[in-house]
Amino acid sequence: MSCSTGSGTSSSSMLQPGQWQVSLGFRNLHSHRHFVGTEEQTHRALNNTEVINDSQGFDLGISYAYNSRLSFALNVPFAVNVRASKYEHYGNTAANSQYFDTHSTGIGDMRLTATYWLLDPLDHAKGNIALGLGVKAPTGNSNVQGQFHKLDKEGKDYLLTKAVDQSIQLGDGGWGANLEIQGYQQVLPKTVLYFNGFYLFNPRNVNNTLNAVSKEAAANEIVVYHSVADQFAGRVGASYALLPKAGLAVSFGGRIEGVPAHDVFGKSEGFRRPGYIISVEPGIVYSKGKNTFALTVPIATTRNRIKSVADLKYGKHGDAAFADYFISATLSHRF
Repeated sequence: MSCSTGSGTSSSSMLQPGQWQVSLGFRNLHSHRHFVGTEEQTHRALNNTEVINDSQGFDLGISYAYNSRLSFALNVPFAVNVRASKYEHYGNTAANSQYFDTHSTGIGDMRLTATYWLLDPLDHAKGNIALGLGVKAPTGNSNVQGQFHKLDKEGKDYLLTKAVDQSIQLGDGGWGANLEIQGYQQVLPKTVLYFNGFYLFNPRNVNNTLNAVSKEAAANEIVVYHSVADQFAGRVGASYALLPKAGLAVSFGGRIEGVPAHDVFGKSEGFRRPGYIISVEPGIVYSKGKNTFALTVPIATTRNRIKSVADLKYGKHGDAAFADYFISATLSHRF
């Protein structure tokens, strides 16, 4: 969420008219626990058939305040992903005990967002609401290829080149529009309530990335290509100025993020793993001069892999792997 800087929102976190801000965000997660709906597939760990994703994301943000109410933000993501699995290679068989990796590294889909405060911040320092509207460009590669270990009919090893799993593709291949909302309200001298909301509209149905080796190899006609899915996220919580003179604040809140089964605009076909994760989100912010460092660690409380369009049509319910927590850190400088 480009509207979410640090672990909360307050009047002190706003850009002043004519001010620039450059920020570098970092996000790290380790995903391996499989769920169908909200039920964990514990046999995957017992049978040593989990799929493991390790992802590190870097987000370069450049913001400019045109005046006290209107600002613009450009977000440029960069990701390094490693996916380890058995089933994509020799299969989840008792004879196969070896994991193999696929990778993706590069720039993701960029976003440019304009944010407008509904009330003049100069007159409403203790509480305000802002709306953001932006565009997402398909700058990330949505068809990253990888090599997969296979056996031919004679039992000999060979490498098959095809698209890596959708979960580690760098982009989704579609133009989109993001709608954001953020707000804060001071309730005590040192305590501020905050909320952030984000929704990405992706009207394109599917991209050109094959989910299987060929159209004919797809499980059904719906999942031939990767889906270009909507995304959403939301945060709500409270921030407390623990040591105001030292610039130290702490926060605690809740967070939800995920992918819906049905997009708001257009069709929702193609291969996708819809679902959401709800987390508790402790955080800490340190500010000194024109520099700010924020760290949050959302810890999962609910993970739900809901049914996709293909699942609903064919009476199935696919699974998805989730992380127990992730680490999010942001360092920003204003000038």
